[in-house]
Amino acid sequence: MNNKYNYLIVGAGLFGSVCAHELSKNGKKCIVIDKRNHIGGNIYCEEINGINVHKYGSHIFHTDDKIIWEYVNQFVSFNNFIYSPIANYHGELFNLPFNMNTFYQLWGVKTPEQAMAKLASERLPFKHIYNPQNLEEKALVLVGREIYEKLVKGYSEKQWGREAKNIPSFIISRLPLRFNFDNNYFNHPYQGIPIGGYNKIADKLLEGIDVLLGINYFENKTHYDEIADTIIYTGKIDEFFDYKFGELEYRSLHFETKILYNTENFQGVAGINYTGLDKEYTRIIEHKHFENGNQKDTIITKEYPRVYNKVNEPYYPINDYRNQTMLEVYQKFSKCFPNVVFGGRLAEYKYYDMDKVIKSALDRVQSLLNW
Repeated sequence: MNNKYNYLIVGAGLFGSVCAHELSKNGKKCIVIDKRNHIGGNIYCEEINGINVHKYGSHIFHTDDKIIWEYVNQFVSFNNFIYSPIANYHGELFNLPFNMNTFYQLWGVKTPEQAMAKLASERLPFKHIYNPQNLEEKALVLVGREIYEKLVKGYSEKQWGREAKNIPSFIISRLPLRFNFDNNYFNHPYQGIPIGGYNKIADKLLEGIDVLLGINYFENKTHYDEIADTIIYTGKIDEFFDYKFGELEYRSLHFETKILYNTENFQGVAGINYTGLDKEYTRIIEHKHFENGNQKDTIITKEYPRVYNKVNEPYYPINDYRNQTMLEVYQKFSKCFPNVVFGGRLAEYKYYDMDKVIKSALDRVQSLLNW
């Protein structure tokens, strides 16, 4: 190992790995450290019985950015997987996202004209709400009572750990409504799952780069700060500053994964959302469907939203007024550290899709190389 690096990258997730790959390609010496015992961050897959299990929740790559699509395809080929989840409300099944299939299942309507007329009547009782103050009011204005009660309310309350009346309205700035029979959830021109799993991307990105796993940066911060000219930090921004201005809030997840032996097909689809409060979990993922698996067994994961603490993983930032105000203080303070680059979902306190993470990392590298 070299004694001196141009860049220390804290975190071997997508943002850190893309930065390390691109900087190394441009002649910079990089070292990547991660507190986990694997690379790839939350896209990491664990192979169990020949099935790639999405260890930190399902990840479906989708983008409308051709450049980003071509970028990831240089590392691995993708299959043609299209995410078309189902909603289960007390045993009733509905297609997602909301489209003509959903409207037919709800109301028996068969044409877009009938669906629009029914939606208009559902919204009518709430037309007086000009400035929705919470998620419940916003959803009622957008889709009316029945869709809200069956497909929005319970799921949102479980996800955010509070009543819909106490969830900010911006959480659902809009609810996509399609007046066609299209169950393609993301509706992006480029989407799929890496053939052989996401680990292939992480392995290629960090090939030939020094990587240390099982390393807690904060346990020996002084040492690691001294081995590189610049730090690219992808962890929690408040933790970097020892929570100087307070702790940013997150929602976490708990996963229960189970092998179902001699069961070739448990639910017939990769994801089913459980939108009622009768189930504590929000969804069940059946992993083999991401790669059209035909193994004799199957593996499912139930996802349970949890209160975040420093022991479990931070997944979803709570971007309300309190947290956004605190974030701005941290971001302003971070400008006092010109040799530290903050990037990725935790350092930016931002929910990122994978393509946006990659784009952000590529842009950041370009600015570093031009600096």
